[in-house]
Amino acid sequence: MSPNTTRIGWIGTGVMGASMAGHLIDAGYPLTIYTRSRDKAAVLEAKGATWAATPREVAAASDVTFAIVGFPNDVRSVFLGEDGAVGGAAAGSTLVDMTTSEPSLAVEISVAAAANGVGAVDAPVSGGDVGARNAALSIMIGGEDDAVARVWPLFEIMGKTLVHCGGPGAGQHTKMVNQILIATGMIGVSEALLYAQQAGLDLDKTLEAVSGGAAGSWSLSNYGPRMLAGDFDPGFFVDHFVKDMGIALDESKAMQLSVPGLALAHQLYVALQAQGGGRNGTQALLLALAKLSDVEWSPSDG
Repeated sequence: MSPNTTRIGWIGTGVMGASMAGHLIDAGYPLTIYTRSRDKAAVLEAKGATWAATPREVAAASDVTFAIVGFPNDVRSVFLGEDGAVGGAAAGSTLVDMTTSEPSLAVEISVAAAANGVGAVDAPVSGGDVGARNAALSIMIGGEDDAVARVWPLFEIMGKTLVHCGGPGAGQHTKMVNQILIATGMIGVSEALLYAQQAGLDLDKTLEAVSGGAAGSWSLSNYGPRMLAGDFDPGFFVDHFVKDMGIALDESKAMQLSVPGLALAHQLYVALQAQGGGRNGTQALLLALAKLSDVEWSPSDG
């Protein structure tokens, strides 16, 4: 991989994708981009990226094509649709899906790509908007060894923790593990901070006291301060997290695995969606739990 010899394609420039693609441009790679709302690509175009009208055109102009979109149906469309990247990719090129999606779909894309002599990698990420901006993402990678090795230097530009988890679909399965851990953890963070408020504690001091001990977690350290500031803007959309938990529940059912903690978290986040919080960040779970107890979250009064 070299900026002088490798052309990069990028599909999807949302909360995380724009930053991730930006790191590749900053590293000197020529970029061809597509997103459904072209205005979301304006910053990247201003930095020199070239616009393409379809995912197929992106792949046709690229040696490696990345995508990070919203839902599995979006993944299916941008890779396997009539104007999808699989149809435009040349033999010897590589397709990389960084969306959190269905493991079975990752396998389907890999099979379709291989039929055209194209490599395919599933590489969902964790770290939210902060990790994307700071090039500090955890990247969970599935795919054949040669395809993964080919794009590894590009992953190093976007992330800090890179793990090749296995063959096609293994990255997506690993991301489900990640989401199950986060789902129940966010319940604990939200309930704990509500308890602290209702007990009349100084919330900043409470957060400082518990973050460094056995109760500490990434979610507490990164989302706790946002909650205290009343900041529920998305680092990761509630709508997307509900989608992820739904995939994990479906996969668990297929394995005849009981996951009551995940099921509870899923239902609480569905309640948050019903309350109009689908486009908030996942830390907004606190607001749904506050409603259950008929209390108002007002950390400045804590």
